[in-house]
Amino acid sequence: MTTTPPAPSPVEETPTAPAPLLSADDLHITFPGRRGAPGARAVDGVDLDIAPGEIVALVGESGCGKTTLARSLLGLVAPTSGRVTFDGAPLDYSGRALKRYRKRAQLVLQDPSGSLNPRHTVYDAVAEGLRIHRYPGDERAAVSQALSRAGLRPPERFFLRYPHEMSGGQRQRVVIAGALALEPELIVADEPVASLDASVRGEILALFLRLRDELGLSALVVTHDLGLAWNIADRVAVMYLGRIVESGRVEQVLTSPRHPYTQALLSVLPEAPGEPVVLAGEPPDPSRIPGGCRFHARCQVLASGEAAAAGVADDCRTKDLPVLAGGQTAQVACHWAERTAHSGRP
Repeated sequence: MTTTPPAPSPVEETPTAPAPLLSADDLHITFPGRRGAPGARAVDGVDLDIAPGEIVALVGESGCGKTTLARSLLGLVAPTSGRVTFDGAPLDYSGRALKRYRKRAQLVLQDPSGSLNPRHTVYDAVAEGLRIHRYPGDERAAVSQALSRAGLRPPERFFLRYPHEMSGGQRQRVVIAGALALEPELIVADEPVASLDASVRGEILALFLRLRDELGLSALVVTHDLGLAWNIADRVAVMYLGRIVESGRVEQVLTSPRHPYTQALLSVLPEAPGEPVVLAGEPPDPSRIPGGCRFHARCQVLASGEAAAAGVADDCRTKDLPVLAGGQTAQVACHWAERTAHSGRP
């Protein structure tokens, strides 16, 4: 009598992360210098992924390259090298292809007053993208839906208003409605609440979260404010002098920052414990990026002797750090952070 061997138990599969909607792969953007001077390396090697339905905050002080990176991801600035991939396909910089891409990826600028033509009504401002892309459906219905999604209800009440007749928060909602009218998959928002009163900022941030939950929108939010990142982002990427120096889930990066630059940015928040870290000097000239860690000339850990105690002071000054990979895992580009993590020191 033969017995049938038992069926093998099913192997439990590890869930895989969804393919990114938008990716930057080893992206470099160099602006030529004047009269033979070295070029300014505004973006100097960046890998960044944004998953479907994910909000990523790109954080850093003024001049770090975050706006240039954001504009490149939208096809507004062609990279010197590297590539941008959207929905699995490399970005095509021909005029017709970029026009198709901009139906799927929209920009929201910092200053709504500068974004809106003062001679155009709200209706015309929101309908502009529909007309450029020859929207085949009911234009009035599409404008109404976009205004409603942006929180301007009833939408018909706003059709004939001009920008000067609205508050700053309402104008920003009109800009967002113009982006939503084409039903994009991705929004890139450059300092979307920087020009607004504190009482209105929370409403606009809540709007972005609601749009993500209801429409599955992805977003890259460019900001210098880590507090904003905490309130809105799923992941955060911290940028310094053309490179991302720390990235990960927002809870990981903002509650246990590993890079001294991230620690310094967090230290100046009102609720931060201890004394704020005042960084010495200004960021280096992007046309003359120093060797070693590009933050070392301003690093409070190197200046205090902690890096020397960990045995990495020379590395900080002379040994370059690799470009952080894209993806969801927490990463840091810092000799001291890596050494202390491996040694178990705090």
